[in-house]
Amino acid sequence: MKIQKITPKIILASTSIYRRELLQRLQISFETADPQADETLLPDEIPQQSALRLAEVKARAVSAKYPSALIIGSDQVAVLDGAQLGKPMTHDNAVRQLQRVRGREVFFYTAICLLNSSTDHVQTRLVPCQVKFRSLSDRQIENYLSKEQPYHCAGSAKSEGLGIALIEYMRSDDPNALIGLPLIALVEMLGNAEVNIL
Repeated sequence: MKIQKITPKIILASTSIYRRELLQRLQISFETADPQADETLLPDEIPQQSALRLAEVKARAVSAKYPSALIIGSDQVAVLDGAQLGKPMTHDNAVRQLQRVRGREVFFYTAICLLNSSTDHVQTRLVPCQVKFRSLSDRQIENYLSKEQPYHCAGSAKSEGLGIALIEYMRSDDPNALIGLPLIALVEMLGNAEVNIL
């Protein structure tokens, strides 16, 4: 008698519709959960460390509710001249951010964590994306912000939407990383956890 292997439940620890849409591309069954994690930065923490730590924090935040699951956490930080660009939260802050980045290169670091909550095994990856912003006029910035209002996005732009018009070029090993979920890394991590996408 052949024993059927039970595949663990997969949980995306995010309420982002964009991350959910990206994960749907892998054609696997999953649920989403709101991590409600504290995203406060730690003193002297470099941006890349922040992204990696917060991706794991988000995964662990829902692990008590899902004790036998593979939990995906992800976080992204934007960096200009070595300093982190946070989520603007307000229109005025977004204007200032986009004025700072226009004509400049910004690095977006997207971290992904896969936590096996039954074994406490953690896999993490950090995927960088180099983005050059167009030399935008103040009017273009205002027009963009009035249409998309990306006030909860690091760097004040949604590349998955109209924000793509702000970008001159992007360079990354994974085009999905900039949207917030590096699928190439995730497929490898799921494979390590014996979830074969194909």
